[in-house]
Amino acid sequence: MKILRIILTIMAIALSGYGLITGNIGTIMPYMLLSMGLMFIVMGITEFRKRKANAFNYFLGSAFVLFVAIYIL
Repeated sequence: MKILRIILTIMAIALSGYGLITGNIGTIMPYMLLSMGLMFIVMGITEFRKRKANAFNYFLGSAFVLFVAIYIL
């Protein structure tokens, strides 16, 4: 799970950097938000396994981010 979280984080950072450099952030943003939503889901699953209360916040955040990403597409 840690490797998957790192890969999704790097992908979100790379997509946002690419969008800022090229100037077409509008076409890159849905994919960046999808990777961030998946990253929040992975982080929520990790926290849920540890029985911590932050897992619920991660799942709420991921639901909101995925909703916005799908709405933008």
